[in-house]
Amino acid sequence: MASWNPDAPCSCDCFVSVPPASAIPAVIFAKNSDRPRDEVQEVVFVPASTHAPGSRLQCTYIEVEQVSKTHAVILSRPSWLWGAEMGANEHGVCIGNEAVWTKEPVDEGEALLGMDLLRLALERSRSALEALHVITGLLERYGQGGGCQEDPAPFCYHNTFLLADRTEAWVLETAGRLWAAQRIQEGARNISNQLSIGTDISAEHSELRTHALAQSWWDGQGTFDFAQVFSLTQQPVRMEAAKARFQAGQELLQQQRGGITAEVMMGILRNKESGICMDSGGFRTTASMVSILPRDPTQPCVHFLTATPDPSRSVFKPFIFGAGTAQAPQVLSPTFGAQDPVRTQPRFQTQVDRRHTLYRGHQVALGLMESEQDRGQQLRQKQRDLEQEGLEAARGLLAGGWAPPPQELATLFQAFVEREGQVYA
Repeated sequence: MASWNPDAPCSCDCFVSVPPASAIPAVIFAKNSDRPRDEVQEVVFVPASTHAPGSRLQCTYIEVEQVSKTHAVILSRPSWLWGAEMGANEHGVCIGNEAVWTKEPVDEGEALLGMDLLRLALERSRSALEALHVITGLLERYGQGGGCQEDPAPFCYHNTFLLADRTEAWVLETAGRLWAAQRIQEGARNISNQLSIGTDISAEHSELRTHALAQSWWDGQGTFDFAQVFSLTQQPVRMEAAKARFQAGQELLQQQRGGITAEVMMGILRNKESGICMDSGGFRTTASMVSILPRDPTQPCVHFLTATPDPSRSVFKPFIFGAGTAQAPQVLSPTFGAQDPVRTQPRFQTQVDRRHTLYRGHQVALGLMESEQDRGQQLRQKQRDLEQEGLEAARGLLAGGWAPPPQELATLFQAFVEREGQVYA
């Protein structure tokens, strides 16, 4: 069994606002993906597809049975793996995941990563609830496990998920193959690398309580508190830090309750004082995402993705699903086929350069921001101006004041990626 490494990175933050907490009639989703600081995240568009009966699907480490039809998805993912840290599908379902450690041991054996489960759910669901059922079904069948970073030293964890659609959100927290879920029909909610579902359990694994009884973690008397029963008795230092971030996130959401917008969520993701915008101990926020999911099904969902690290010095760029949507090549990492260190055995014995074109330009810009004050300020202002254009376009689209042709919407993200690249040229 894998043991907890107190120096191991473990940091992510997910947020959701459901009306009336939102300022508009929409669910607002947001996530910071905090990962090893040199890890590259790419933004990948995968179109809807049909699959032959009996097809198999290769995930990061193992194969699973493919379904007959998969939905179009936009993914922000560490470029070495199959799954994703966060993403959305064409039906307005958004999911983000977080690392978590509980009393249930973590197995080093290769199974489905939490990030694989996230992508599988997006490809196979039309609602947040359906996505929850996909994850829990796959978890029951295949389990979760395997190395979660591009390194030969094992770093394994279980997962919590925040799932949202146009009408509601769900928090799903796992311990091995066991799980508990909480439905969020109004208000704001966040998760941060710890169990947060207490007694308000909307759904659970059929053996959750009997397992807790068998392990003597619960005496079977009184109300069942999932977080209290399954959380580690002695919390490592980094888990205590996660608790502080969770509380800070709650307060930031509470301060804006009733007025939460995409811009508010972006501001929360950029909050360095709380640690939500992470840059510490070889670990940082490597990519970020904010989504607007309107209650009105005739309005498009708008997803903003950075594809670059440190949201305080990145551009959130708008993506909208539509006919003609294609991959933006500037945010796609190079591939290495059978020679990829994740494919060769033993895994991760060598390193490769996975930086995509926008990442490289952004690296240069970050260096200038840190070394040349005037030039850095000019670059940051250009980033802010470009982001504001994207936000104004989204506002106009949702308010009915902007009605571009479908092809323009389908290529909106790529256009903003190209313009950001020009800023760094």
